[in-house]
Amino acid sequence: MYAIQYVQPQAHWPTDNHGYVLCPLPVAPVNETDMVLLPKGLKALKQVAKQVGLGLRGAYVNLDGGFDSTHNRKMIFNAGVILNIKENPRNRKTTKRGRKRFFNEAIHALRAQVERTFAWEDKFKRLLLRFERIQQRHYGMKLMAYTLINLRGFCVT
Repeated sequence: MYAIQYVQPQAHWPTDNHGYVLCPLPVAPVNETDMVLLPKGLKALKQVAKQVGLGLRGAYVNLDGGFDSTHNRKMIFNAGVILNIKENPRNRKTTKRGRKRFFNEAIHALRAQVERTFAWEDKFKRLLLRFERIQQRHYGMKLMAYTLINLRGFCVT
């Protein structure tokens, strides 16, 4: 069972339960919201999973409450992935009528691994402050950083 979680800052980087980055996905300019990246990111994730031979059916996707919309829920459901979002109350005083949406607190607690990946990314000073004006260079630096983060698990003595 895989639980896919998204790392947020202007790029979606899905990680597994251990915080290892699975694959690189599209990057957006800083002035765009993360919502723009979700359709492209989901499509790219399915493509990489198909190339590797990994089935995504039945995998969990943990997202923040900001991604809680009918369009996103439908898109992820149609991809065959189980969505795990804490419902956004949207300033409601009472609970919403109807069937409760799926939310598993234990799976959502795995976001700590994503936060750990964020912390590891902050060790790379060149990524902390974006010096590159060309987006492809910044993307390449992120690829190198996440490769080194993933290698930590294999190089333990």
